[in-house]
Amino acid sequence: MLREKIGLDAASIGSSLIERTVRLRMKHLNLRKGREYQELLSSSEGEWHEFLESVLVNETWFFRDSHPFTTLTRLILEEWLPTHPTGKVKILSLPCSSGEEPYSIGMALLDTGICPEKYQIDAVDISDRALARAERGIFRKNSFRGKQLGFRDRYFQVIREGYLLDPIIKNSVRFRAGNILSADFIPLQPAYDYIFCRNLLIYFDRPTQEKALRIIGKLLAADGMLFVGPAELPLALEQGFISAQIPMAFACHKDPNRPVPSEASAFIKRGGRALSPTVARPRNHNRRPSRQNQSAVVALSKDSRLDLEHARRLADAGRLLEAAAICEAHLQERGASAQAYYLLGLVRDASGEASAVDCFRKALYLEPDHYESLLHLAFWWEKNGQPARARTFKSRAQRAKIKSLN
Repeated sequence: MLREKIGLDAASIGSSLIERTVRLRMKHLNLRKGREYQELLSSSEGEWHEFLESVLVNETWFFRDSHPFTTLTRLILEEWLPTHPTGKVKILSLPCSSGEEPYSIGMALLDTGICPEKYQIDAVDISDRALARAERGIFRKNSFRGKQLGFRDRYFQVIREGYLLDPIIKNSVRFRAGNILSADFIPLQPAYDYIFCRNLLIYFDRPTQEKALRIIGKLLAADGMLFVGPAELPLALEQGFISAQIPMAFACHKDPNRPVPSEASAFIKRGGRALSPTVARPRNHNRRPSRQNQSAVVALSKDSRLDLEHARRLADAGRLLEAAAICEAHLQERGASAQAYYLLGLVRDASGEASAVDCFRKALYLEPDHYESLLHLAFWWEKNGQPARARTFKSRAQRAKIKSLN
């Protein structure tokens, strides 16, 4: 039912969460048989929404992953505004959860000197409860993470219930309930200049991922920019988008000519599981480049075949085979390296390989305070339904960051 109605792949959030939710709802309703509850879900819209609210993942915070926000403001200042001096830039946050992302966009734009009259931010989510929290504009400490919290002093007022958002930011966002996969989904604008759709596709099965990207393509202006999550960029490239080649922004735009499938597509078709975050037993990989990647590294110049920075640029462009080849060759010829293992983990994670976890672990074995590896393992455990482990790695990452600054 979750897959049919909202496209949710149960494995992406863990079947145990769904099972536990079903048991709790049955107990609350004094039902003894699973079939009775299934029939109720099919016939009662109210119970369906109660169930849905309990299984939706609403983990978010302000300025989560800062690069997309800084990239957005730079693109608007340097490219959009000079060519649209009298226009109003249109931005969509989908899904917007409890509002932290669209409000972060508003704060970033205002901090850059772009007045609210020059932009409109639309925010859509399937959760009525999350939207109610967003529109209320009151947030607790969990929505503020990291050390760069100057925005909280500028745009929030401390009240008894938490932090109250400044009306100038709150009024710059329009919220609306909606399901992008629904036949009656109607956008608030005919076309958006920038769309944030981060960490939604990872919860879908493959056909639903493709359908969602087709719809997003229709929502995006011809010269617009799409921001996705790190693990979602290869799928967007396969579906006709082109990487903006902006490091760590995971941004792409439409290609009107729809080129032949990229190397990301070829990699997925040869053996990847697309971007499904299903928990799998990690496979052991030695440091010898795979035959598939050996052929890719041969084509590289002598100067670039061991250059990790070059590998990072290739990964940002969606050229995953070549990036992996450089990392593997680097490890083979120059020995164990935390940075090489970390970058190889990024590439494998973007390709949907569970072995990415092994790479991040090896990076931490060599360098226990490797901040990026700690952070990615935290996100990986969070994505795979292990919040306790995720919190442990987030704490380690925070300590490592503080240590590096001292």
